[in-house]
Amino acid sequence: MGGFYTEEIRSSGIRQGFKIITLDGKEAILAHVNFSSPFQVSKYKVDIDSLNRVGVSAIQQALRECDVILIDEIGKMELLSPQFREAVWQAINGSKRVLGTIMLNPNPFADEIKHHPEVKTLLVTGDNRKQALAEIQSWLAENEDNA
Repeated sequence: MGGFYTEEIRSSGIRQGFKIITLDGKEAILAHVNFSSPFQVSKYKVDIDSLNRVGVSAIQQALRECDVILIDEIGKMELLSPQFREAVWQAINGSKRVLGTIMLNPNPFADEIKHHPEVKTLLVTGDNRKQALAEIQSWLAENEDNA
């Protein structure tokens, strides 16, 4: 498996931003309240260059080298990058399996992915998260059996 996930950056319990962490250990700050950037989502300024350098590169590497691609997440901040959108589209339309999180709110790009014939969406809530985890683990095990 290759790809990346996002994690909150907190200071004194208050969310200050988000970082990208690849499955092979590379990190970059995706967004922060103290950044200077023309790209902004809510109170967070987004560093598109870091997203492209770390997140997009992780997707591209996973496309070449891995059986499963992790993309956490496909959200407003990430969708500001044309390179990110292209890498996600390549992953979705490729032969590899993709495990990702995607924004719930309407968005033309995200909605196109959610309605893609090869995409199965699973709404995870506090009530069903154990069941959802079991379903994902089963899907991953099925992937190993078919590899």
